[in-house]
Amino acid sequence: MSVKKEIFGIHPSGKEVYKFEIVNKQGMKAVITNFGAILISLFVKDKKGNFQDVVLGYDSLEEYLDNHPMFGATVGRNVNRISNAKFELDGKTYLLDKNRGNHNIHSDKEHGFHKVIWDYEITGENSVCLSYLSCDMEQGFPGKVYIKMTYALTETNGLILSYFATPNKRTILNVTNHTYFNLGENIFSTEFCIYAKSFTPVDEDIIPTGEIREVKNTPMDLTNYSYIGDRLNSNYHQLQIEKGYDHNYVLDHPHTGFRLIAQTRSMKSGIHMDVYSDMPGMQFYTSNSLKNTIGKNGVVYKKYDAFCMEPDYFPNAINTKGFEKPIFDSNKNFISTTMYQFY
Repeated sequence: MSVKKEIFGIHPSGKEVYKFEIVNKQGMKAVITNFGAILISLFVKDKKGNFQDVVLGYDSLEEYLDNHPMFGATVGRNVNRISNAKFELDGKTYLLDKNRGNHNIHSDKEHGFHKVIWDYEITGENSVCLSYLSCDMEQGFPGKVYIKMTYALTETNGLILSYFATPNKRTILNVTNHTYFNLGENIFSTEFCIYAKSFTPVDEDIIPTGEIREVKNTPMDLTNYSYIGDRLNSNYHQLQIEKGYDHNYVLDHPHTGFRLIAQTRSMKSGIHMDVYSDMPGMQFYTSNSLKNTIGKNGVVYKKYDAFCMEPDYFPNAINTKGFEKPIFDSNKNFISTTMYQFY
């Protein structure tokens, strides 16, 4: 196992930005940059013994400076939607950037965690620890937050993402990774399984209505391995809204710790991926909004070319009665772990 560091580019501020390559004995390789704590590439062996990069992204730092789709991004302070771009905490109203109509998505797409240079430390032969101090009222959120995010590659082909954030006052923290995965050709050649008996329906603005609905007897049911291509054109209203999945799944066995929450596999490539997390929810997104985005090696990424599986607290939880609130303070740190296991 080894970690290799090299310059990825020069940021407009004049600071050097680095990328880190972690390679295990099987040849699996993860490439990370300290700009935005972004996962650039993940090379996994397919059924023919060839290594495929299973994540979407760009070739250069300059392209990541924009990164509107948020390829590989570490998202914070709050992932997903907050209705009307505002919330109340301890009797005070906080206003956020209106970056999706009248609402907020992913905190601040221009100044979020994925747009800052993180400090770094190579913490062993298989891991890189990235850290960042977010100041009080950054992106509109109260309190200073010191966050550490570690990428670690195992010898058994697992990529572990560990988060530890300490705020100095009560605030919202809901941090996750926004990698777009492509295990084979596109989502039509991939089977999905999500261990969730319920999901949170959304309105026309993709804001949860507050209902928790069972997936049984609906196209949202992925409790067994399923191809989803034929469901995208169904008349089920929840899929018609965005012509695809962009929904939070209410994961089974919440608050039981680190557990298997989802599985995917591509019959085309033979690559299987299991997802483990300790979060109560997971956003499943089928890249419905990708539109002819030029990525690595000049490849054009299109709608349905990839999927995201983002373990998190439910969208708009801070404003929704009955949803667990992602509120943390100096006596309650944000701690979370996700693992993507390949075989």
